[in-house]
Amino acid sequence: MPTGRKFITENPGKSARYALSAIAPFISAYIIFFVELDPNNPAVTNTLAVAVLMALWWITEVIPLAITSLLPIVLFPALGIMNGREVSSTYFNHVIFLFIGGFLVALAIQKWGLHKRIALKILRIIGSSPGRILLGFMFATAFLSMWISNTATAMLMVPILISIITKLEEINGKDLVKHFAVGLLLCIAYSASIGGIATLVGTPPNLSFARIFYIYFPNAPEISFATWFFYAFPISLVLFLVLFGYLYLIFVKRKKNWKSLSKGEILNDYEKLGKKNFEEKVLLIAFAALAFLWFFRADIVIGEVAIPGWSNWFNYPQFFNDGTVAIFVAVVLFMIPSKTQPGTFLMDWKAAEEIPWEIILLFGGGFALASGFKESGLSMWFGHQLEWLSGLHPLVLILCICFLVTFLTEITSNTATVETLLPILAGLAVSIETNPLLFMLPATIAGSLAFMLPVATPPNAIVFGSKRISVIQMAKTGFFLNIIGIILVSIITYYFGTFIFDIAEGAFPEWAQIDN
Repeated sequence: MPTGRKFITENPGKSARYALSAIAPFISAYIIFFVELDPNNPAVTNTLAVAVLMALWWITEVIPLAITSLLPIVLFPALGIMNGREVSSTYFNHVIFLFIGGFLVALAIQKWGLHKRIALKILRIIGSSPGRILLGFMFATAFLSMWISNTATAMLMVPILISIITKLEEINGKDLVKHFAVGLLLCIAYSASIGGIATLVGTPPNLSFARIFYIYFPNAPEISFATWFFYAFPISLVLFLVLFGYLYLIFVKRKKNWKSLSKGEILNDYEKLGKKNFEEKVLLIAFAALAFLWFFRADIVIGEVAIPGWSNWFNYPQFFNDGTVAIFVAVVLFMIPSKTQPGTFLMDWKAAEEIPWEIILLFGGGFALASGFKESGLSMWFGHQLEWLSGLHPLVLILCICFLVTFLTEITSNTATVETLLPILAGLAVSIETNPLLFMLPATIAGSLAFMLPVATPPNAIVFGSKRISVIQMAKTGFFLNIIGIILVSIITYYFGTFIFDIAEGAFPEWAQIDN
């Protein structure tokens, strides 16, 4: 979801958002003084009040997301929820450094233009007919967003796409290209989100899940980069195929009298980049090394098959995490001199200043809120209120969770939505004695699968900002994908995710038994 006041002032619901933001503190005050969830533990009620205030301010975005995320530092100590020192420490952890390290590598790739070479290379290989152009941009976007944030990927791909659309308009005329252009723009937005779910670093909700899950269940098996990939990549792949078929039928199949973009024009754009320089070669190696080190850091165990991780070469393999790897590769980039620009390095602090600190603080606020839910007992309180759901089949519960998260994310920040709901789902799972992963995993994925509105995800907003697509066009196309996403995530989680994470139906793992 886009951040900042500028976007809000351009939204038609501006007045309602400002009004809701203004009354949010009064709603929280009412909860504190007139609601009593647990007579023996006022911290439960106070935590709910803070959660409501943060959720409403996150939804409206009148107050910047980062500033709202800092509220627990002040309110948790003031309301007797958590010690100020403890809540402050939740804002920086290994997940945050995983994000920082990954983003530093991504910024280096952007600095030297490697992303453009990758995108154009993919287009050259796949082809230049309408269907192939669609597939090329989808593949390039999805692939890049697995390693670079989906927001950055969309921002990188849209200018490349606009140049291709302009050339198509010159060949075929604007009227003939207009409909196809909408499909291309949507493929960027949707592919960025779909590709992002495949890896832990692809989209912020994935990282939020990794940290919140650890906060609640520190004794649980680690959710490593490889483990997440084995679970999420099949979902990403199936959604990618569905998306291509769907967009092809709507925007490509009925085209007549169409003149394709010549391979020569794509080749010309590629050749303008010149030969691959020293910096791009080193970054390509660093990029591949980072993916390899992430993937094979921890032991990979699938059924009876086990692949030992490289961390076992060290005396204390448990001391390593994915954040360690990301920071290591990022630091190395600051040490390698540039040949194209003597006296500089592959990465410098000027480029590093582009790190989205607002998202980092948003992470921290979500982690602090999750800690508050746990320490106060609010998550368990919610779980007890929802114990009646224990009679439902797990697949039905997963469907309901995915539906709620997907459509809630259409109007709220996907990261904020996931960070608010995951603690509740953790408490629900413990209360009905179900493996928490069965609820928390699909909720996290669903947070990235809102395709209907510009405000749903950052890629949607970036594409909408091209002014070549209307809200109605996005909503009509995205509704079907929302429903398909909900169904696919639920089914794959229930039938495949249970195998990857060794989830036995009806069995409540020992590591999930937290104190009430």
